[in-house]
Amino acid sequence: MTAWEPMSAKAIPRCVILGGGGHARVVVDALLLSEAAIPYAVLDADQSLWGTMLLSVPIRGGDASLDALTREGVTTFVVGLGGVRENGPRQRLFELGLQHGLTPLTVRHPSAVCSPWAEIGPGSVLLPTSVVNAGAKLGVNVIVNSGAIIEHDCLIGDHVHIATGATLASTVTVGRLAHIGAGATIRQCLRIGEAAVVGAGAVVVDEVPAGAVVAGVPARPLRNAQAATPGMWRAR
Repeated sequence: MTAWEPMSAKAIPRCVILGGGGHARVVVDALLLSEAAIPYAVLDADQSLWGTMLLSVPIRGGDASLDALTREGVTTFVVGLGGVRENGPRQRLFELGLQHGLTPLTVRHPSAVCSPWAEIGPGSVLLPTSVVNAGAKLGVNVIVNSGAIIEHDCLIGDHVHIATGATLASTVTVGRLAHIGAGATIRQCLRIGEAAVVGAGAVVVDEVPAGAVVAGVPARPLRNAQAATPGMWRAR
């Protein structure tokens, strides 16, 4: 065995985690607690991590190791790369897993609350104490981070990150690749456009156009979003 495996390992699929940073630790922790799959290996582009362990899981190499892992019986994957502002790299890893014939695994921490009347897309991750209420629909590869709340009838597009402690009131639509920052609040019945960014702690009371970056209380467009990027948006 190259990673922790329960006694019932034969009945549980093996999973590779794509990305080995801080977010991946939380994903692995949720996998171990939920026993949805065996976290068999982690892959990361940072060669200095190769041969080390992430919690109890070996970091086996970079993307080129996927073929070897499939030969070892890995059948599922989950994206372990977090996203801050730019979720394109998470989309790329998701598509890489699909290209290798792997099944995207939905991961739900045991403390997450998810209505049976909600729809959760493949590869999405519901982290500790998050809430997804009835009628909500999540696309593929969505992060609902620790303590985030998605209220009833919200529609969340593919590869979106709802960050720690963010709250979406009812009937909010979030376009694909958007990022909702930590502690942000979105008023009911609003639309957040594709690839838009809502800054940490923002209170959104108006629609946010595609590609816009907003911050503040109430949220307003940043005049120089690119200049603000280095300090505000550091991926983990």
